[in-house]
Amino acid sequence: MGLAIQRSLTLSICAALLSMVTVSRILADSPSVVKVVHDGPAWHLTVSGKPYFIKGAGGDASMVILNADGGNSVRTWGTDDTFTKLLEKAHKDHIMITAGLWLGHTEQGFNYNDPSQVHAQYEMVKKWVLKYRNSPNLLLWGLGNEMEGYQKGNNPLIWKAIEQIAKMVHRLDPNHPTMTVTADIGGDRVEDLNKYCPDIDIMGINSYAGAPSIPQRYRAAGGVKPYILTEFGPPGAWESPKTPWGSPIELTSTQKAAWYKKSYLATKSDPLCLGSYAFIWSSKQEVSATWYGMFLPDGRKLAAVDTMEKLWSGKATTHPCPTINSFSVKEGDVTTPGSTIHAVLNTSDEGEGPLKVKWGLQDDPNQQSVNGAAQAVPATYPEAVTSSSTTGATIVMPNVNRNYRLYAYVYNAANGAAVANIPIKCYQEGAPNVLSAGKPVALPFYLYKSGITTEPYTPSGYEGNYGAIKMNEQYPRASDADKTCIQVKYTASDQWGGVVWQNPPNNWGKLNGGYNITGATKLTFKAKADTNGLPVSFFYGVLGSSATYQDSSTASIKVNLTKQWKTYTIDLSGKDLSKILTGFGWSAAANGSPFTFYLTDIEYVK
Repeated sequence: MGLAIQRSLTLSICAALLSMVTVSRILADSPSVVKVVHDGPAWHLTVSGKPYFIKGAGGDASMVILNADGGNSVRTWGTDDTFTKLLEKAHKDHIMITAGLWLGHTEQGFNYNDPSQVHAQYEMVKKWVLKYRNSPNLLLWGLGNEMEGYQKGNNPLIWKAIEQIAKMVHRLDPNHPTMTVTADIGGDRVEDLNKYCPDIDIMGINSYAGAPSIPQRYRAAGGVKPYILTEFGPPGAWESPKTPWGSPIELTSTQKAAWYKKSYLATKSDPLCLGSYAFIWSSKQEVSATWYGMFLPDGRKLAAVDTMEKLWSGKATTHPCPTINSFSVKEGDVTTPGSTIHAVLNTSDEGEGPLKVKWGLQDDPNQQSVNGAAQAVPATYPEAVTSSSTTGATIVMPNVNRNYRLYAYVYNAANGAAVANIPIKCYQEGAPNVLSAGKPVALPFYLYKSGITTEPYTPSGYEGNYGAIKMNEQYPRASDADKTCIQVKYTASDQWGGVVWQNPPNNWGKLNGGYNITGATKLTFKAKADTNGLPVSFFYGVLGSSATYQDSSTASIKVNLTKQWKTYTIDLSGKDLSKILTGFGWSAAANGSPFTFYLTDIEYVK
């Protein structure tokens, strides 16, 4: 009996201690209090009263590695319900978060002249601020990313909408500063921010080749607010030298590391600078497989990570990445289909153990992203590499006219890597541009019609924020209840989504298939929306030079849907329809609120 009482008392004491720990945890998890402090000529942030300089990165690679390397913050571009998990992880890994709140881009269909869209966006921001304002690892609010556009960035309606949102954020959350992020500082961006946005505390600046000169250029443009370098890294594809056929030439990962250092040091000492975010703490297919990533897709780090570790922590990494000294093709960068070329590679490594090299030939679509959107991974040709070593490789080019990139991935034994690529033009008069024609069809050729039992293309190619897309192909038509249509619902309030009809299903260009629709002069379809004026793009033929199997042509239209069914037409005059693997598709941006629209009678006709 005495033992039972003792055990009961012990359990009670443990429960009380656990309760105290829980209360302590709750108190420790009170909202962070972040201030922008003006101290003479200089500005700085304080977190809970202590000075804080941002040593950050944008991207979703390991926060544990970021913290171990001396980093202290992560920047996001958007916020949704999954942001809770990110904040929990940040709390565990001692990382502060700049919460991005995506604002509409006019290039994606947002209309700042439309009060309903502007109000919906305002309410969307309000929702997330109310939900996350008490988070202990919230650093500040990032209101939009490059929403001002790519010319002068001088649309007053955009800046006034930003100010309206910033004023609301200050009212709801006095503990966290506001920032808006622009595409560098050219045009009227700095002037308009100063003029229209007194409630924006910090200017966020995305800059690549221009980052080292930001301190001088910002002041020359009239900059007086403190700023954060919100994206920096190697020169962008638009800023880089190009081959005679227009492909941007990418620096090696070794060369890129020097750019990170140059940009970081140039802004770190500026009294107006509150810190910076390296781009991108992850891997990303944009322009090439490796242009912006600080990591490879398999998680191996590149030299930019080593560089930032030394800059953030003051200590050199104990296991540095390999170095690429030179990379070339003996025969040059122009060749013909079926020819043999020889690559030559020179590397070095400070670590112990032998290096390994992986070689790869990949299509080069030479596509520039809109708003930095990730791109589909181009087709690869592992069979083209017929022999290889750590110093070179022999490659037999495919028998198709196309532009390629030849990659060399260098690995050491300490999870470090280096990468380089060379653009290669492969062309010969008379050589094929596509591998084969599609299966012939009779016209009219239906992709969707109520009552047909076999659909030649499958709507399987989900893009963008695909988790927010819901499609019902058997939705009853309100005006004709015995017939069906396709209901498309996008449930998020920001970002964008789209779906591509593919043959075979899930075919992004690595599978043969498609149809020969020669003879068709129009692609027609009927559509309507739940609201008037919904902007949606419709198209066919998304598989270009990046795909092993390509669409023989492409076309698109952008329309503003209404509440009434209307027939829309894509003109096919003069189009090569001999091989169409992606027969139809749509894309649209949320612009502050979810949307719903409907489709039916999608057909190719004479």
